[in-house]
Formats: sequence, structure tokens, C-alpha cells
Amino acid sequence: MENFNWQDKRNLSMLADFYEFTMANGFLENKMEDRIAYFDMFFREIPENGGFAIMAGVEQVIDYLKNLKFSEEDIEYFRSRKIFGEKFLNYLRDFEFTCDVWAIPEGTPIFPQEPIMIVRGPIVQAQLIETMILLTINHQSLIATKANRIVRAGQGRTIIEFGSRRAHSYDSAILGARAAYIGGCAGTANTLSDRHYSIPALGTMAHSWVQAFPSELEAFRAYARTYPDNCYLLVDTYNTLRDGVPNAIRVFKEEVVPRGFRPKGIRIDSGDIAYLSKEARKMLDEAGFHDCTIMASSGLDEYLIENLLKQGACIDSFGVGEKLITSSSQPVFGGVYKLVAVEEEGKIIPKIKISSNVGKITTPGFKQVYRLYNKTTNKAIADVITEHHEVIDSSKPYEIFHPLYTWKRKTLTNFYARKLLVPIFRKGKQVYESPSIEEIRNYCKEEIDTLWDEVKRFENPHEYFVDLSQAIWDIKDNLLKENQ
Repeated sequence: MENFNWQDKRNLSMLADFYEFTMANGFLENKMEDRIAYFDMFFREIPENGGFAIMAGVEQVIDYLKNLKFSEEDIEYFRSRKIFGEKFLNYLRDFEFTCDVWAIPEGTPIFPQEPIMIVRGPIVQAQLIETMILLTINHQSLIATKANRIVRAGQGRTIIEFGSRRAHSYDSAILGARAAYIGGCAGTANTLSDRHYSIPALGTMAHSWVQAFPSELEAFRAYARTYPDNCYLLVDTYNTLRDGVPNAIRVFKEEVVPRGFRPKGIRIDSGDIAYLSKEARKMLDEAGFHDCTIMASSGLDEYLIENLLKQGACIDSFGVGEKLITSSSQPVFGGVYKLVAVEEEGKIIPKIKISSNVGKITTPGFKQVYRLYNKTTNKAIADVITEHHEVIDSSKPYEIFHPLYTWKRKTLTNFYARKLLVPIFRKGKQVYESPSIEEIRNYCKEEIDTLWDEVKRFENPHEYFVDLSQAIWDIKDNLLKENQ
């Protein structure tokens, strides 16, 4: 297959908030272009009050950073605004990305307040890439998180992403399908996502196929003759139980089985899906098609799927559209990108943003994130934000404590620790090879399995602890006191 990329002809270097360019110009005018700065991307709240989110979008950030450049047309645009100096325009003309970047790998469960991506480099560069990092990670992490909620609601049943036509843009449809696959969906209706990312494209027919023929029976016959080895029939165009299912059974017997195949299934897209699926299951079983599956679609999300299964619905797979691809119940992930340190004469100087809203106070310094696991159960215990050079020695007892209620402490002994942030770029050169989409998807499932069931509840999940090391807590506490 050719190496196809629907993004090849686009340069997204100018997809940035305008203030990123005005600040960049200002840094240059004030001779600050060589100042080394550290920025953290993190998020403050888990969507829908869930127990965890899922990291996604790193591969697209890498593609963006590898292709950062400004054309003469871009430079002329800035000159036309009459507020940018020639020094800045020349800087853009000769632009070369030289930052270091660390990120938590895609598919990893992530939690509020911990850095999920760190950028270190000249402040002009590190500031310019803020918007693209945020929109890329925010969007895919949101959809991967939503998809995983829906997959878990399905209790092992197949979930297919059906939402392209309801997505907010072409990119949202394509990359949303990618994120949904990372989150656990088995495939997508989006053909381009299959071509570019090898995510299985799945689909059979719409109601228009049935309506295009003189009768439903003839429509089913035509489809079965065309695809006898993959016959999936949409049975709710007219009357599901009176016509649709009986016609499907007749066609299975007369067109599919005689050709040496078994029918794949039926799909129900409207009506009382719980009731219709149970009645359809009886009819299929009585006709000898116990192996014929039933798919449901139509406005589904994790709560509707959960309720359908509680009602005993006989459904083997679900096609989930707009409520997945837009995460319509909470369509904003809320990641932010904040300055946390600068370098002066080679020394790291932590920086903090203070707010009357405690949740908006940043954690200063150049950091690493460790995940601590119980050695016996391999379940995740907590994450600890440390200074970047700190080492958590699992051969010795390690005390963790709540970053706000510091008297809440626990000493761990039977544990092991894993660094979450890995190098992506060093001095502007890529040093990380993105895994395949299958590897990311499998890794995501494995990592979610390390979380306790209580963390995975939809309602009132147990809070997973993200603590600060003593060294990071001291830095933060001292800066807060200095700025009182």
C-alpha cells in the first residue's frame, strides 16, 4: 500500500493563537530568544467525573514538530500586520526547532495535575507550539477516554465507532476514529482512517439501500447475493419484527446458506432496542441461526448501553456515533500549557502561577512522573510527581502523602516504580519511534487492567492519588510563601 497521508499538503505551523506570535516577537525585541524555558501540559479534571483519562495524540504532535517551518507567504502575512519587527520575520525565515520534549506514551491512563508532556527549549519556540500541542492532545485524549468508557459499558461486546458524519471537522472524524481505536473500539465506519491508520473499516448498508428496491425482501436478496460471505442486514426500515427479521431469515435460508456460508448478523437502528433485540433473538434461534449476531445503533452512549444490558437486551455489538466522536456529554478535555521553570546561567529557576482557585495553582519545576505498582497484584497504587533527576528506590520504604492534606501519609514497601515521561525530541531531533496503532491499543488495555475496579466506576469512582515528592512539595510551598 502507498504511504498515504491526507495531511501532506498542509503546513500547520501557523495554527497558533495570535498571542504566541506577539509574545515571540516581544521576546526577540527584548533579547530573550535564547532564554531556556520549561512548559508543562497537564489537565485539571477528568471528563465526566471519571476515574481516569487516556493519553492520545503523541504521534500527531511528533508529525507537527518535525515539520515546523514558515513560508515566505507566512512571513509576508506577519509583515502586513505592521506590528512585527524584521528581527522576528528573519527568525521565522530561518526557523529550526531545537527543543527537548518528553511525553507520557499514548494509551497510558493519565490523571489531573501531572505533566503529560514537557517542553524544554528557547522560550520563543516553546511558546509558539502551545496551541497545536493542546488541541492535538486534548482532542484525542478526550475521544480515547470517552471510547473506553463506552467499551467498558459493553462488557466485552464489540464497539464500532460510527460517528464520522457527526464529527466537528474532517480531522475530528479521522483522528477521532484513531483515538477511539486506542480506547478500545474494534473498528470504525471511516474508510480514510482505515487507509491511513489501518483501523478496520466496517459497514454494510443504510436504509437507503432497502428503500432503493421495490421491496425489503428484494433488497435483502440483492445484498446477500453480492456479499454471501459477509451478510449483515439492516432490519428496521419498515417494521422490524413483522417484516425485517422474517425477511432476513428467509434470505439467509434461500441465498446465504445454499452458497455455503452462514449469515453474519442483523442490525437494529431504531425503536425499543431492548425489546426488539430479545424478540429478534428468539426468531433467529428458532430458525436455526444461533450464530447470527445482533448489532444495535442509534444515539448510544455508555449509559444507554449499560441500561440496555441491564434490561437483558440480546445485543452482540454496538455502533456508537455522535456521542462518541464528539464526546457530547462533555466535549472539552481542558488541558493547559504552563510555564514552570526557566534557566539562568545554567541553573533551573522554578516558576509558579498562583490563583485564589487552588486547582489553578501550578506545580513548579522540571519534573518526572512515577507510577507506583503493588508487586503482588501489579495494580497501580499512586503516581508521584518528582524532580526530573529524582529516583524512587523501590528497594527501600517510600512515603507518599496528599499534596494538600499533608498529614495523610502512607509508607509503601512492597512496590515497584516506573517512569512515565519518556524522551520524544532531543535538541529538536526525534528520538522516539511511535508504536503501531495495534501496539498502542493493546498497551492501553494492559495499562487499564492495572487500575483497581473502584477507579473504573462510572459513578463516584475512587480517587486515584497523584502526590508530590517531598522535594517538589518543598519547592511549591516555598514559592507560595515567597509570594504571599
